[in-house]
Amino acid sequence: MSLIQVCVTATTTMLAVLIGGWLTVRAQDRLWRRDQERQWRDIRLGAYTDFLGAVREYVAFTLNPAARITAVPRPRDPGELMPFFDDAGSRYRERLESTKTALRLVAGQPDVVNGSSALVRQARLLAATRADSAAEALPADRFDALWEAERRFIEVARAELGLPSAFT
Repeated sequence: MSLIQVCVTATTTMLAVLIGGWLTVRAQDRLWRRDQERQWRDIRLGAYTDFLGAVREYVAFTLNPAARITAVPRPRDPGELMPFFDDAGSRYRERLESTKTALRLVAGQPDVVNGSSALVRQARLLAATRADSAAEALPADRFDALWEAERRFIEVARAELGLPSAFT
């Protein structure tokens, strides 16, 4: 064997090892990224589900005939009322606030945060309206606005999670 053949063989072997190592690192990186995306998707799905559950509990408490709710003008928006619950209802308000904060920590898109804020706003407006009237006397437009905000939130959350539209 000549020196040239030895050099070519060694160079070819080293090049094959480098290419194989590079391909392995790329494949591992892709697997790691896919696993990270899946973990974040599961975390977000849990946060969004908890948030929607908290909104539903908040609304259910608001509609409870025994609920004692008071409303005072908001300091920043004087035209809007801010609801306050009795001791029994404060846990629903606290759960809504904590799940909203958790959602903001893990949301990947600003549209999800904006949708959650709109949904919370509509739930609070419903509670503030309930402070001045009986549960059965609440105006239908409050419910329409609430369910529309929920539908918009679900749409942007599903889009972020890579799921198809639920409302076609």
